Amino acid sequence: MDGRPQRENDVILLSKIRDHLDGLLHPSARRDAMTSARHRAFIAPRLLGSLVALALLPIYLVLRGAPSEIEVVIFAWLIAPILVAYFLSRTGRYESAHVLSSAALCAMVMAVAVRTGGIASFAAVWLVVLPIEAALSASRRVVAFAAALALICVAALVVLGLAGVLPPSQIGPQVAAAYAAAGIASATVFAVVLAYAAEALARAGGRQLIAEEERYRMLALNMSDIVSRHRRNGAIEFISPAAEALLGVSSSQLSGHGLFDRVHVGDRPAYLKALSDAARGAISGNVEFRVRRDGPRGGVDFVWLEMRCRPLERAGAAPDEREREVVAVMRDVTERKSQEDALQAARAVAERADAAKSRFLATMSHELRTPLNAIIGFSEMIVREDDLMVDAARRKEYAQLINDSGQHLLSVVNGILDLSKMEAGSFEIALHPFLPREAILSCCNLMALKARENGLDLRLRLPEDLPEITADPRAFRQVVLNLVSNAIKFTERGGSVTVSCRIEGGRLLLSVADTGIGIGGEDLKRIGEPFFQAGTTYQRRHEGTGLGLSIVKTLVDLHGGEISVSSKLNEGTVVAVALPLVAVSPTERAASNVTPLAPVPRPDNAIMQVKKSA
Repeated sequence: MDGRPQRENDVILLSKIRDHLDGLLHPSARRDAMTSARHRAFIAPRLLGSLVALALLPIYLVLRGAPSEIEVVIFAWLIAPILVAYFLSRTGRYESAHVLSSAALCAMVMAVAVRTGGIASFAAVWLVVLPIEAALSASRRVVAFAAALALICVAALVVLGLAGVLPPSQIGPQVAAAYAAAGIASATVFAVVLAYAAEALARAGGRQLIAEEERYRMLALNMSDIVSRHRRNGAIEFISPAAEALLGVSSSQLSGHGLFDRVHVGDRPAYLKALSDAARGAISGNVEFRVRRDGPRGGVDFVWLEMRCRPLERAGAAPDEREREVVAVMRDVTERKSQEDALQAARAVAERADAAKSRFLATMSHELRTPLNAIIGFSEMIVREDDLMVDAARRKEYAQLINDSGQHLLSVVNGILDLSKMEAGSFEIALHPFLPREAILSCCNLMALKARENGLDLRLRLPEDLPEITADPRAFRQVVLNLVSNAIKFTERGGSVTVSCRIEGGRLLLSVADTGIGIGGEDLKRIGEPFFQAGTTYQRRHEGTGLGLSIVKTLVDLHGGEISVSSKLNEGTVVAVALPLVAVSPTERAASNVTPLAPVPRPDNAIMQVKKSA
């Protein structure tokens, strides 16, 4: 029970001594734990040893009496370690302090040895201690200096002894053995102190190494970014545990070329190039690439990683060795890439909307200005009929032109309004049973006059037994009128337009084929977009808003049908529409999860059939 308080007092005392020693350290030595330990190991024994020896000096003098000349030199030398420790405390120059300490010890040994027998002196054994003490400096230069200094002193004592210039020894033969024993014992004690200091420094270095390893291990474990070390060929020598959480595989599976095998094939050249550039030291590599990730349930997907890499430079390594390894930091940027893709998609949508706006303005400016100019011009002529001497027949003609222009303008506005309702989802269809043959005949009769005026042959291929269907009759007629009107508009004089209809697989197939100008492959992809016509606006030879097929497509979609367009330039166009025999409203179709119709097969040979029958 009594030993525990004593141990606690010893710990407190040692802690206070350590605090005082830390107060003596130069500020530059406090930045690193190992440097602080080296400075403490240098200052502590010199201060404590010198202070203890000076404290025992009065007792020694009382017991010994008047000191001899040699004893005075030895006790005077006890002040040198204190001065050297003070030098290190004030300057922080560790190697220089070791050099001064070696020089002071050498001077003391030489002063005593010269007066006590030269190379045979008891003090000469202390020359062996010089390089041992210098070894604590961890500097080859200091050790080499101390060893050279010791050898020079040995050579000097030998030469002085051979030359006979040494003074007579001040130690009598009767006490020479005692002095020799004291010299060997003191040198041994000093060597033991140095050994303990070296062992303490080794333990301090080991503790610091363990602490640093633990610090970096915890940093690697808790760091979300992946840290890796690569060879120049991309092989991984080390990769942090963060890779396991991100990619779903152990770090050992990513070693070597494990990570490279998971890099997307299209990104592998960029990945290897970044590592190679960094290995050469030319530039710091920076690359983004995709890596395969294993999901917790066996699923596989790809994540985007951003890698920054640079050559791993080690102190003292040759230039060619610095090219062998690369350190890299990889970060998951999948979310950022998704945002970039979304931004790109939004930009594309905005650009398409801007193009649609421009196309709308270009088309509408012509389609609205033409009938308005006719209405204004002919109405002014009627107002000034007295001045212009307009007769009744001419007034009737002008009135008819005004009416035609107004009807055209009304059809344009109605088309825009209908399309706006369809895009807004407020256009509703009213489903009723009706006979499609009669509806098609009615629409073709309305367009027959226009076909004759254009010099076209309008042909019908309608079976007599077409069954009744359930759809919106008004929408069905609008589909037929738009398709036939478009075919007539884009067919040159002397050509033909063929309207055919049949039942196939529980649906009504309506086909309108013409021998007109046709549509190019690039324009064919955009057919059905609002306000779009094949060819640029300033090249158009035919009037129209470009709403016809867009409205047809929307009306067919509202019935749950399909539309297909096939065309060849200068040969003609075929538009095929498939409608269910019993249509269902979009709301009921979504609620009942009705399976959509199969796509309409493209009747690529229909154009040739029409031409053969022409």
